[in-house]
Amino acid sequence: MLIQIPDLLTREDVAKVRALIGRAQWTDGRITAGPQSAMTKNNMQVPETDPQGTEASRIVLAALHRNPTFISAALPHHIFTPLFNRYSGGESFGAHVDNAIRSDPRTGTRLRTDLSATIFLEDPDKYDGGELVVADTYGEHRVKLRKGHMVLYPAHSLHHVVPVTRGARLGCFFWTQSMIRDDAKRALLFDMDRSIRQLSAETPGGDATVTLTSCYHNLVRMWSEVCTCRRALRHRANGRTSRRRRGAPSG
Repeated sequence: MLIQIPDLLTREDVAKVRALIGRAQWTDGRITAGPQSAMTKNNMQVPETDPQGTEASRIVLAALHRNPTFISAALPHHIFTPLFNRYSGGESFGAHVDNAIRSDPRTGTRLRTDLSATIFLEDPDKYDGGELVVADTYGEHRVKLRKGHMVLYPAHSLHHVVPVTRGARLGCFFWTQSMIRDDAKRALLFDMDRSIRQLSAETPGGDATVTLTSCYHNLVRMWSEVCTCRRALRHRANGRTSRRRRGAPSG
C-alpha cells in the first residue's frame, strides 16, 4: 500500500524546517545505512545528534500526530525520530530494502520498520531527477511530490532514488512500527476507516455506521501488537534502564 499524503507540512512548517536544517552540520548519508545499503547510498544527511535537526524533527512529529490520514494509514506504535537528507550533483541511492530493525538513539527505542516515509522539502521543478521509485507486485511507482507532501509505503519494498542532475532534492525520512504488522491488514483497516468517516458524515449515528465501527475496532483488537512498556537501549545517568508507557490503540 503506497499512500500519498498532501500538505502534511504547511508552508510555514516547511520554511521552519528548512531554516533549521540549513544551519545544521551535514555529513555523509551512509552513517545510517546498513552494510549492503552503504554500497549504493550517495547523499548528505543531518546527523542524528545535530540540535538543529532535533528541533526540525519535533516540527515533523507534531505534524504527523495531528494528521488523520497518517494515523489511519500507519496506525503507529513507534515513530523513528525523523531524519533529513539532501541529494545534488548526481547523488543517488541505489536499489535497496530498509533495515528490518532500527534503534533510535534519540529516544532509546528499538523498532520494527513496517513503513517507510519520505516528506519532500523542495518543489519538483527546482531539481531534475530525484524520483523515489518503489517496486511492488504491480510494477514500479515513481514519486516526486511538492514540498510538504509525504509518501508512505511498506518498508519491505525494494526502492531507490534516481540521481539528481540539477538543483538539490531536500527531504525528510523516517520509519514507523505499526500496531498492525501485516500490510494487507493495514490496507483493509484504512479502507474501513475511510468508509466509516464517509458514513458518519452522511448518516451520523446510523446503525450501519455503528456496526462497521464495531467491526473496525474488533479487527484492530484482534490483529494489533501493542507492548504497554518498552526498555530503552541506553542507560540513564542513574544507571537504570528507562521505561515508557504507550497509549491504547487509536482508531
